[in-house]
Amino acid sequence: MIYKASDGQIAAPLFANWEETLIWSCVQGVMGSIYTNAPVHPTAAMAVLGDFTFFAGEADLALVSYKPASCANNFMIMVPQNQAWLQLITAYYSDRAKIVSRYATKKDPSVFDAAKLQKAAASLSGEYELRTIDEPLFHMCRSSAWSADLVSQFSDYEHYRNMGLGVVICRQNNIVSGASSYARYRDGIEIEIDTRHDCRRRGLAYVCGARLILECLERGCYPSWDAQNKASLALAQKLGYHYSHTYTAVEIQGY
Repeated sequence: MIYKASDGQIAAPLFANWEETLIWSCVQGVMGSIYTNAPVHPTAAMAVLGDFTFFAGEADLALVSYKPASCANNFMIMVPQNQAWLQLITAYYSDRAKIVSRYATKKDPSVFDAAKLQKAAASLSGEYELRTIDEPLFHMCRSSAWSADLVSQFSDYEHYRNMGLGVVICRQNNIVSGASSYARYRDGIEIEIDTRHDCRRRGLAYVCGARLILECLERGCYPSWDAQNKASLALAQKLGYHYSHTYTAVEIQGY
């Protein structure tokens, strides 16, 4: 059987030393959920938040094949703790599974150059406006597929206002780029950054990222960045992050 943990700390030993803020969100009970193979002293667990599932402990087919009732996604990014989990995931999902590389950055607030970030945040041309996400902008983000993930893990604006943080760039009252909290954990956020397809390669994501990092640092809130691809990693490094390591994930289509 699969058990949804009422206290994520039950799985903390299985995820020990895994520096992934989405796991911390789940274990801390801030956002997301923990599922285990036993109600007490589990030997396997998965942390589920948004489009991500992290597997830890002894590889367990029941967990790999389990889709929580609350999960409406047809797409999932599964992150195995080790080779045994990876083999189980790819065997079970077969041609629906695509192995990819993702890039972690070091979690070190001392690396940021505030003066450089302030200069970047102030570099927009006059046709654009940099704005903090308020209630109307929250709903505007949700209304478009490309920007929905800026706020998608928050049930409503009140939830976002209390736990989230983000900025967008608008042109003629339309959002064209944004950086926001994909998730929250006790000591910080996991950054989501998106730009409308026809407005890319104009430095807008760089401006949004700079402003959001500054907002986080002013609040004593760490702006964690996990890069989906090398372009995202390059942007992160431009903003001051340092590369940590490459890790393997599995993208599941038709989850």
